[in-house]
Amino acid sequence: MKFRGLIVAAVVLAALEGALYWSNHHKPKEPADADTANAAPKFLSVNEADATRIDLKKKDGELVLVKNSSGNWQITAPQPIAADAYSVSNLFGLISPLIANRVVEEKPSNLSQYGLAQPALEVDVTTSKDNKTQKLLIGDETPSGNAAFAKMDGDPRVFTVPKYDKTGLDKSVNDLRDTHLITVAQDKISRVEIIAKKEDMQFGRNKDAWQIEKPKPFRADQSQVDQLLHTLTDARMGFAPEKGDDKEADRQDDTNKVSAAFASGAPVATAKLTAESGTQELQVRKKDNEYYAKSSIVEGTYRVAGSVGLALEKNLDDFRNKKLFDFGFDSPGKIEVHVGPKAYFLTKGGDDWWSADGKKVDPSSAQSLLFKIRDLSAAKFVDSGFTTATVEISAISKDGKRIEKVLIAKSGDNYIARHENEPALYQLDGKSVDDLETAAANLKPAEPPKAAPSKK
Repeated sequence: MKFRGLIVAAVVLAALEGALYWSNHHKPKEPADADTANAAPKFLSVNEADATRIDLKKKDGELVLVKNSSGNWQITAPQPIAADAYSVSNLFGLISPLIANRVVEEKPSNLSQYGLAQPALEVDVTTSKDNKTQKLLIGDETPSGNAAFAKMDGDPRVFTVPKYDKTGLDKSVNDLRDTHLITVAQDKISRVEIIAKKEDMQFGRNKDAWQIEKPKPFRADQSQVDQLLHTLTDARMGFAPEKGDDKEADRQDDTNKVSAAFASGAPVATAKLTAESGTQELQVRKKDNEYYAKSSIVEGTYRVAGSVGLALEKNLDDFRNKKLFDFGFDSPGKIEVHVGPKAYFLTKGGDDWWSADGKKVDPSSAQSLLFKIRDLSAAKFVDSGFTTATVEISAISKDGKRIEKVLIAKSGDNYIARHENEPALYQLDGKSVDDLETAAANLKPAEPPKAAPSKK
């Protein structure tokens, strides 16, 4: 009996080993992941260059964009206004291509359950190729709220797309219109007029350099004028967020509030920007610490960023050049400094500085003087106080094309400086001039080159 039991056990063990061997060599294929099985490829792809028209159809109306003969996008409905190229390109970025999360149903019998019988949004894109129009329908959001149901017209399948795709395509006129209040390019502007309660100002461009023309001819701080122009040409319409169900009523209510605020606001300034194409004007007013603007090229009044109002609230001195010399970081070819009866001369030759007697000057002492001249800057502007010059500085740069001469006179603990043939007066901190005089006195010859070691 024991022997028979051993035989049975051996047979069972052999069968198990055989089954294990067969199992190890004949593994079934792993089931495909559910998301992978239902994954959908891109089901809409449109190149902006090929598109000629976009219709955004929603329950509260239709928005139509058409590409004109110049290749620019124009909103034609609900009213004709220019479109913002960047915003339209972002729209195409979502459908170039649009990729589904997954296929929900291949042949649905009831589109209403997905909100697709009467979709919340329909995006129709017409291309130049055969004048073909592709229609994307977007319905309800999924129960999780992370996606939305969608389908293409003519394709029975229902997909889900990320919620941000639905949000990104659901645009209003204000989202897609060109919101610039000034449309002239900054580099095309040749004259700027600021009409303000404090003081009127006018700037004129001479090639790439700005000059203050009014109230008096003054040297302008190029970076400050450029920043002013950047702020003005970047001024945009500000819109209040739409909160209620009746969005059109919300928009009209906000429009009325903005118009009333502009009408009763205190004038800040009017900016007039002139280019070859003409003059554009921007009026800015302030009400309850908010700024409102009206443009000569756009109907209506709008909120604007505080930076626009602050830029126009600056005074004349904010735009004046406080630096006494314009050569900046361009190294002058010649420098001449007179301190009382003493005179100092530097001429640039290659990488070296040379004195009037043709001797090479110690480079560190020459650079020290150059830095002190370059850093001379007005602590403030004054109308009087210049007497007899005790310091005269001349700098020749741009291969002799720019010659600057500054005269400096003692005035109490400070100094008053002016450019030759210019009425503007600059008050300088006394230490800056004292340091310059010290640097000039410390100029010294360069050390002679070391003799080569003798060969034994």
